[in-house]
Amino acid sequence: MLDTILLGLNEVASLNVILAIVIGAIIGITIGSIPGLEPAGVIAILLPLSFSLDPLAGVMLLVGVYGGAWYGGAIPAILMNTPGTPVAVLTTYDGYPMAQRGEGKRALSIAYTSSFVGGIISVASLVFLAPVLAEVATNFGSPEFAMLALLGMIFVVLAHGKHVFPAAIMLGFGIFLGSIGLDRSFNTPVYTFDQTWLLGGVPLVPAVIGLFAMSQAFVLLSNKGPDSFETKLEGTGYFSGFVDILKNKVVALRSAALGVFMGLLPGVGEFGSQFFSYTLAQKFSKDPESFGKGNPAGLIASETSNNAVTASVMVPLLAFGIPADALMAMLLAVFTVHNYTPGPTLFAERPEFISGLYISLFLMNIVAFVYLTFATRWMVNLTKISGKFIGSVILILGFVGSYSQNYQASDALIALFFAVIGYVLRRNGIPGIPIILGMVLGPVFLTRLKQSMGISNGDMTMFVTRPISLVLLCMIVLSVTVFIWGIVRKQRG
Repeated sequence: MLDTILLGLNEVASLNVILAIVIGAIIGITIGSIPGLEPAGVIAILLPLSFSLDPLAGVMLLVGVYGGAWYGGAIPAILMNTPGTPVAVLTTYDGYPMAQRGEGKRALSIAYTSSFVGGIISVASLVFLAPVLAEVATNFGSPEFAMLALLGMIFVVLAHGKHVFPAAIMLGFGIFLGSIGLDRSFNTPVYTFDQTWLLGGVPLVPAVIGLFAMSQAFVLLSNKGPDSFETKLEGTGYFSGFVDILKNKVVALRSAALGVFMGLLPGVGEFGSQFFSYTLAQKFSKDPESFGKGNPAGLIASETSNNAVTASVMVPLLAFGIPADALMAMLLAVFTVHNYTPGPTLFAERPEFISGLYISLFLMNIVAFVYLTFATRWMVNLTKISGKFIGSVILILGFVGSYSQNYQASDALIALFFAVIGYVLRRNGIPGIPIILGMVLGPVFLTRLKQSMGISNGDMTMFVTRPISLVLLCMIVLSVTVFIWGIVRKQRG
């Protein structure tokens, strides 16, 4: 164990990794501080750059942006009542009323400290859970991986609540896109329509850049009216959050535990953990009426739970090679480029990388917390940047990023195609994430299903005669049944 930790420290000691952690966290915080700019788009633009870095540095650059954005998203949520990131919506409920009372600095301190506590607990969960589940994954064969991929896709769809049916359609569209190309099993082209440039399939990177980054740029450029804001930072004490956390330690620990658990479920993530954490905090509070009016416990529940997801969401990817959300799909691309295969073999073959990843995630949370504690007075000025200027920069970087991966004009055109699709989806409130997960999980499911059917000579009963496969199948059936029962109850009520 000690040898592995020392190897991990040696991995992290690289200047490239340290810079990736620091730069990634600062970029993420900056993105989170600017209303209207989502971290997924910036991560998509940085994806081609991460391919040129060492594996650990490439992963930490993206994860740093991801984790840092959840820290930074609290700034506009608290000071402007405008979520810097989508998951900071509940932060506005109690953070903004506190700022209106002249307690803006205290509210930010609570948010930073809560995020730090949630982030550290999340990393600890990754350290303990990932190796255990990876050991379980050694018992997986093609039927189990097929059911796991299907379960992930079902969860992604069901997690979209009121938008389940549009999400299912988008998932199907993503599966269709993922099936385009040369079928290696039979060496025949699938849905290429005699276009040789489609034989390699629809490239993931341009699709991600277009769907998340360039579509957001179109939204920023098309918005009318003022797109910059003025903010005031009042109150004293950037370190008072520790006191509030200690007073509400049960809320913090419960919210962190919920965040860790929700991170393990594909598609549920931050939104689900925030909702349940906030609801439970209010339910068990001695003063539930004060929630939404500036109760620190509500702010703690929101910020602790969303940051507790950031590392635990990596558990399914590292243990099984199954991405739980769009960012994990991007990390899977980084692993693939460097010939690292997530799953049980990664823990055995690259223990120094795994150990280095754990240490780097701890460092990322420390960097984000320290940076925000001392730099907030300057960070608030980012809210004054024009959205149209940001949109123009993102659009240019999107074209450059999509073209630079393979230096093919077709990749830039594919990015533009997905940008238009993403813009239409955003304007109509239709989720785009299922498209990417369909492109990634769809081929996994289809390939493993073909392998399973080949092994069993077409006998479908193998999915119920193997214990792990049966458990996963029961989870799928139970999830769909509960969802349908919920719809029936609503209609009857």
